[in-house]
Amino acid sequence: MAKEGTDGRKLPGEDAHASMSTPLLARTRKYMRGVASCVAYVGTSVAMVLMNKYVLSGFGWRSTNSLLLFQTFCCVVIVKGLALFGLIKLEPLSWKLIKAWAPVNVIFVGMIWSSFFSIKYIGVAMMTVLKNTTNIIVVFGDIYFFNRKQPLMVWVALGLILASALCGAFTDLSFDAQGYSWQMVNCGFTAAYSLYLRGVMNNVSSLTRSGKGLDQFTMAYINNLLSMPMIVIIIFFFGEFPEVLTELNESSAGFRVAAVLSGILSLGISFSSLWFLSETSPTTYSIVGSLNKIPTAILGLLFFNVPTTLPNILSIGVGLLAGVVFTQAKLSDNKQ
Repeated sequence: MAKEGTDGRKLPGEDAHASMSTPLLARTRKYMRGVASCVAYVGTSVAMVLMNKYVLSGFGWRSTNSLLLFQTFCCVVIVKGLALFGLIKLEPLSWKLIKAWAPVNVIFVGMIWSSFFSIKYIGVAMMTVLKNTTNIIVVFGDIYFFNRKQPLMVWVALGLILASALCGAFTDLSFDAQGYSWQMVNCGFTAAYSLYLRGVMNNVSSLTRSGKGLDQFTMAYINNLLSMPMIVIIIFFFGEFPEVLTELNESSAGFRVAAVLSGILSLGISFSSLWFLSETSPTTYSIVGSLNKIPTAILGLLFFNVPTTLPNILSIGVGLLAGVVFTQAKLSDNKQ
C-alpha cells in the first residue's frame, strides 16, 4: 500500500516503486525455485547411484532381484499414497492403456534389472562413462528408424565417448567382465527404451482421459506397478526365494535403513526431475543431466576407495566431458 502525505495524497514515486518491485520479486522467486529444483535433481540422482552401489556391494547382499522388487514396491506405495492425499493426480488405468504400455514396461524392467547387476560389479566412475555409450546406439537408432542426420560435432563426441570407454576398460584395475557385460546389456535396454518410448507416447495420448501424454508421476506409477509381477518371476527363476527371507533375517539394521532409503530415492528422482523440468527448460535439464555425472564419478572414486591409475582417471575425465559435448551438440542441432 502506498504511503500518504499529511494531506492524504500519495507521495511521489510510491506507485512506481511498488510496480517495479512486484516483477523483481516474481523473478527472484522463480530463480530460487529453479535453483532449489536443480539442487534436488542433482542431489537425488547422485545419491541414488551411490546408495545403490553401497547397498549392493557394501553388505554382501546376494538377493539382487529381491532388492529391486522392494524398490519398485516403495515407488508404487509412495506415489499411490500421494495421489490418495490429493497431492498429485494419476491417470486412471485401463486395459487399453496397460496393453499399449506393456512393451515399454518390458524394456523398462530390462533396463533397471541390468543396471542393478552392473553397478554391483563395477565402479561408479566407470559405470557413468560406459553409460555414455548408450548415446552411440541411440544415434544409430535415430538414423535407422527415423532417418535423422547427425551434425559433425555429434560424431566427434561419440568418437571421444567410445575411445574413453575402451581406454577406461583397458586401464581399469578393478575390471570385472561380468559387470562390464551387464553394463553393455543395460546400454542396449536404455537405448531401446529411449527409441521405443518416442513412438509409443503419441499412441498412448489417445488412450488417456486428458488426451495428453503421461506425466512423470503416472509413468513412474505404471512402470513400477507393472514391473512387480515380472520381477517376481525373475526372483523365482533365479531361486532367490525363500533364501531371501533367511538373508533378510540375518541382515543388519544398517542394511535395512539403506534399502529403505534407496527405495525412497528411486522415486525421488522422478519427482525432482519433473520439478526441475517444470521450473527451467529442456535445454537446462539436458545440460545439468550430463554435468551431474561428473560429481557422481568423483564421489564414487572417493567413497568406495576404487583402485585406479592416472590413465584410467584421464579416460574417465575425457568420457565425462565427451558426454557434455554430445549434449551440447544435440541441443544445438535441435534448435536449427
